[in-house]
Amino acid sequence: MRTAQKDLIARHQEILSQLREQGELRSENFAAAHGISMMTVRRDLQLLEDKGLLRRTHGGAVAVESASGDKPFTYSEDVMACRNAISRFAASFVEEGDRLFINGSRTALNILKYVRNKNISVYTNNGWAIGEIYDPGVSVRIVGGDLHDKIMVGEFTMRNLLNMRAEKTFIGCYAVYDDGVFSYSIPTEIGINEAMIGRTTDHLYILADHSKIRSHEEKDDSYGSCTYDRKITLITDSRANPESLNHLRSRGIEVLVVPADDSAEGAV
Repeated sequence: MRTAQKDLIARHQEILSQLREQGELRSENFAAAHGISMMTVRRDLQLLEDKGLLRRTHGGAVAVESASGDKPFTYSEDVMACRNAISRFAASFVEEGDRLFINGSRTALNILKYVRNKNISVYTNNGWAIGEIYDPGVSVRIVGGDLHDKIMVGEFTMRNLLNMRAEKTFIGCYAVYDDGVFSYSIPTEIGINEAMIGRTTDHLYILADHSKIRSHEEKDDSYGSCTYDRKITLITDSRANPESLNHLRSRGIEVLVVPADDSAEGAV
């Protein structure tokens, strides 16, 4: 096993051990104690949250039990069901002949599993697409670049995107704040997202489950963030805070709410 992979596993084990013992973890303290960057800690926490093993908070993370009062597998099933419902509903906006941009979000990439009997082309910097099997009409083109935690970034990625266009873009994010600010755990991906959006002729869809819809008072300025000056459709689930969603609507963002289970067939 390569040293980098061993280090990653060791860090994840240490993070989970600390959460079991103390219930919470501060990113700044963990980074200092282990001689790593804040960016590395944030990526580790993102990977572990995606597996339902912890919940990220402002400046760190808490044990799943502390975040929700449920067992780890319950939290994971809950969030994954919501994300699958969002992906399935988002796939209904894909039409025959579409060209799509999809960023490094697994929820956004997951929409391709629900596309059936349509011929589409997909351009993505999402390394999770490698090895996936989709419907025969789904053609996936990896844009290439420097691979960081399954997401391709860097100059090569940007240069390739400049030669591509799409009708629709589907992206995910770290958090959506109710003042209209979108946050990303990998700041360099903001430029990639903007390159995709700038070359999108039709519509931009942002996918975020309820755990990512947050009050502006919870904002973590250590993450890269941005706003968008074009029409946006946010697709989330019915467990999102209604007050936050109303704030987003008041800022001109179209918000579609999908039932919070994997059998969702529509949104409100």
